[in-house]
Amino acid sequence: MLSALALGSFLAAMSLAPADLAVVINTSGPLSEAIVSYYVRRRHIPPANVVYVRFDSHQDHPPVEEFTRLKAEVDRKVSKRVQAFALTWASPYRVGCMSMTSAFAFGFDRKFCADGCQYTWPDPYFNSATTRPYDELRIRPTMSIAAVDFDHARALIERGIHADHAEPRGAAYLLSTDDAQRNTRAAAYSAASPFARPRVQVEILHDTGIRNRQDVLFYFIGASSVPEITTNRFLPGAIADHLTSFGGMLTDSPQMSSLRWLEAGATGSYGTVVEPCNIAAKFPDIQVIFAHYLAGETLLEAYWKSVQMPGQGIFIGEPLAAPFRVH
Repeated sequence: MLSALALGSFLAAMSLAPADLAVVINTSGPLSEAIVSYYVRRRHIPPANVVYVRFDSHQDHPPVEEFTRLKAEVDRKVSKRVQAFALTWASPYRVGCMSMTSAFAFGFDRKFCADGCQYTWPDPYFNSATTRPYDELRIRPTMSIAAVDFDHARALIERGIHADHAEPRGAAYLLSTDDAQRNTRAAAYSAASPFARPRVQVEILHDTGIRNRQDVLFYFIGASSVPEITTNRFLPGAIADHLTSFGGMLTDSPQMSSLRWLEAGATGSYGTVVEPCNIAAKFPDIQVIFAHYLAGETLLEAYWKSVQMPGQGIFIGEPLAAPFRVH
């Protein structure tokens, strides 16, 4: 496990600046076009880094063959300097047995899938010190600026921007529940806590959720649905997710969609798009998130590095948010 101190030596060479991020637009979706236009202007993304594709946005998971052609088109268009992708849609959220963000990062590959309760291929980017994932590993970690309307997308983008260099003094809420199947991360809460303190207050609670808190910076829980999340105030740059099977089914989940976190005020979230079982390696490792995010890495980098087996999980949020990066 890399310490925050060790990571700090890499901050001067952090890779994920606007020039290193390519933004992918679906020209058949007006919302995708609106998000790209706003994001490129607000984050000063080079125009050459906007990649145009066209596909049916009404299908939750396009055929693998169609995606493979689309991905090859994107790879041909994008500069070799680009280290990561930002997508600008909530649907489709998967490709076959992979999430859309992982399929963009790795290309479609069944080794990142599982039949039943099986492990998948690990990501070499997991808990790494690399600042140039494409140059060094030939992967481009991907996050979706996901929303169902432009107002939510704009608010998400603004939260990410306002988070930069803010050094927020918030709290991490680590919730243990009676849901034995989904409570698997709770055993690691105590070990993760020192990686957040003293910069972030940590509260380990046994409850179904938190309510009316005004300082939420991290919120992790295992549950199919989390009550009253809109009663809380999420600080700009906040990360929140719930370990469950189908949180990553963003637009049609039988459980609580991970989009609800963003709509409640979080800046990043994560969920799985197909049944992962409760294998901890397929979900964010809280200790790793604390170590990388608090060391100054962007939300995309810290979140991606926290999941050892991300093939079935989708990352959503504002990729460049970096509340703990020094000026």
